[in-house]
Amino acid sequence: MRRGTLYVVATPLGHLGDLTARAAELLRVVPVVAAEDTRRSRTLLTHLGASRPRMISFHAHSGAGAALGILRALAGGDDVALVTDAGTPGISDPGAALVAQVRAEGFSIVPLPGPSAVSTALSAAGLPADRYLFLGFLPRKGAERARLLARAGGEEWTTVLFEAPGRVGALLADLIEVAGPARRAVVARELTKLHEEVSAGTLAELAERYSGDPEAVRGECTVVIEGAPPATEPANGDRARPAADRLLAAGISRKEVATLLSAWFGLSRNEAYNVAMGRET
Repeated sequence: MRRGTLYVVATPLGHLGDLTARAAELLRVVPVVAAEDTRRSRTLLTHLGASRPRMISFHAHSGAGAALGILRALAGGDDVALVTDAGTPGISDPGAALVAQVRAEGFSIVPLPGPSAVSTALSAAGLPADRYLFLGFLPRKGAERARLLARAGGEEWTTVLFEAPGRVGALLADLIEVAGPARRAVVARELTKLHEEVSAGTLAELAERYSGDPEAVRGECTVVIEGAPPATEPANGDRARPAADRLLAAGISRKEVATLLSAWFGLSRNEAYNVAMGRET
């Protein structure tokens, strides 16, 4: 009996013209679509003049039953297209766990590449992108947010983050604490849509721009910050102190803070320990 294939399909961030011809052809004929939001995906399918596929709701909070329904469809010989609201499934969107489960069950997986907010923002940022760190959405508070902010501040490569519109000002303010006000950055908002905006400047300039009414900022934002500049050992210690303060305030032990500072800022074990202890280096 024929076994179905899971197609991982990238869909437009906003502009429907960005859908690839290959993805459009598949979505017009595939019998089953697993969608993050079935209503939004139905709009895209209607635009394509697609046949009426069976829709399975599959999102970040779906229970095991949703994945089981997809596996049953594949086992019954139906191909399934996995789509999210926008962009590439599995890139800070539902999909990675499902792909792993489908592969473990022995079904074929075929990616259909296309739009991604990460690559789109990097292409317009004007910052080095031969290597970069992607951190996605940070937790709103707590130790893990502190860890990731400190990592972003100390990272030598360009770093990409996602943020909801109402919180981008707070994110930029937090980044100033760990990276300094002069670090270059870009905020890409409403990518590929009518009101697309790509704002470049220092973290201080961008924080001022987005410090007003959070409700006035529309559309999810992609924030790109340049990597930390090369520095001498003493400057590395100075640069590590804001990160140490944030990590300690989040309740992380001094021993663990020293380990993180050593890895992120290139400090020796003794230097990192002294910074974690609040001593001069």
